[in-house]
Amino acid sequence: MNELALKYGCNPNQKPSRIYMEDGSDLPVTVLNGKPGYINFLDALNSIQLVKELKAACGLPAAASFKHVSPAGAALGLPLTDVERKMYHIAPDMELSPLANAYARARGADRMSSFGDWIALSDICDVPTAKLIQHEVSDGIIAPGYEPEALAILSGKKKGNYNVVAIDPAYKPAPIEQHKQVYGITFEQGRNELVINADTMLNNWVTENKDVTEEQKRDLVIALITLKYTQSNSVCYTYHGQTIGVGAGQQSRIHCTRLAGQKADNWQLRHMDKVLNLPFRDDVAKPNRDNAIDVYIGDTPEDVIGDDVWAETFTEQPAPLTAEEKKEYLSKVTGVCLGSDAFFPFGDNIERARRSGVTAIVQPGGSIRDQQVIDTCNKYGIAMAFCGLRLFHH
Repeated sequence: MNELALKYGCNPNQKPSRIYMEDGSDLPVTVLNGKPGYINFLDALNSIQLVKELKAACGLPAAASFKHVSPAGAALGLPLTDVERKMYHIAPDMELSPLANAYARARGADRMSSFGDWIALSDICDVPTAKLIQHEVSDGIIAPGYEPEALAILSGKKKGNYNVVAIDPAYKPAPIEQHKQVYGITFEQGRNELVINADTMLNNWVTENKDVTEEQKRDLVIALITLKYTQSNSVCYTYHGQTIGVGAGQQSRIHCTRLAGQKADNWQLRHMDKVLNLPFRDDVAKPNRDNAIDVYIGDTPEDVIGDDVWAETFTEQPAPLTAEEKKEYLSKVTGVCLGSDAFFPFGDNIERARRSGVTAIVQPGGSIRDQQVIDTCNKYGIAMAFCGLRLFHH
């Protein structure tokens, strides 16, 4: 099939809408269930590239959770700890394959942003992964294939309307791709075929501290590949094989660093005993629990634990998580990695990053204030590499 008609474009008033192959060849994607829309396919075709590149670079199954053409989370298929299972609302005895672990981590990176996500998997979707997705609020999924039982499980979501898309794993687009027309003018550019791995990106360590573990190198690579498919400006925090904070689409880089840093801090705070043991009522669904947790660890916990509202969510009134408790917990976090899609223009980005436990950074370099940024890293013993290549994505 050469073309697929869509219900509408970005908005209901934008008709007609379709995806098609200009060269007359068949589309590399097949809709197995549902009726994906314009934004669904933008998410699908960006996210599948991300997970393919993660697997190629790191050698493990990978998953991504996309919203509005940027990743809310991306991860490798490393086993979950008992604490992470509890954070991500996964039963201790639930079977998880490596691919299921990857999606649990990608979704768990920022569960608030992943609500209603588009999922991408690097490998054929297996039954454990489908069962995990079955109980999450999601718009659709793209993968190179599906086990028959997994496809049946996914096709039953959303009253049979869940979007399931398969992509030909052998598909390779042309090196020149026409991205879009804007105001009647056609924009064309070469594909970003940049290969990202430790060998290509992590050779130029510019700080006094050059001592970086293999795990940190892997996490820096995850950050860069994630940024390659994130709306710019963008900054990404990673830890133990997954993103934990993505700051996308900000005009100011320090705002990216703050936004992603706050998301990373929230992910860390969700490990605290007070948060893990919040006394939720049995009838409170996972999305509502995620919302309550986000408010509880934020600046206005009274919105969910106040005298007049706590009983709507909890069986007993939780004690507040104080600013002092949060500060003390976060002060012990270390080993976090950070990537940026363009240079840091000022040292303030480093000051903010180190408060989220960042000890290794990769960025292109090229600012007239590079030395100030390097000096700030040296002040805190942070290792930083210049990869020399910008990763803007629009």
